[in-house]
Amino acid sequence: MDTGRGSAAQPMVLSLSFLLLLLLLSKFAGESATFTVGEGAGWTFDAVSWPNGKHFNAGDVLEFKYSPAAHNVVEVNAGGYRDCSTPARAKVFESGNDRITLRRGANYFICSFSGHCEAGMKVAVIAA
Repeated sequence: MDTGRGSAAQPMVLSLSFLLLLLLLSKFAGESATFTVGEGAGWTFDAVSWPNGKHFNAGDVLEFKYSPAAHNVVEVNAGGYRDCSTPARAKVFESGNDRITLRRGANYFICSFSGHCEAGMKVAVIAA
């Protein structure tokens, strides 16, 4: 008789264990990282090398912190990044505390204030 009670409880324990495992996996799969571009210096000149040695995933967030009177952030394509130009309909951020979620693949950002991109105020981030 003990075998009967144990076998009836066993599927319940397995179901609860499976549910717990799914909850844990969904928690870890849904987590994203937040990166402050330029760390303590914020979004400034010579940002080109900032991504070196970092690993980014789609869904991670880049924080751009800067003075909106002095800079902005423009999401551009590869050509805009290479040529330091703002394509038509490019998304321009001007709050000074912008949070941008990365999409899978290449993500390009520049400052469109005159001469800033050319002086290195641009960043390319590849997200897995």
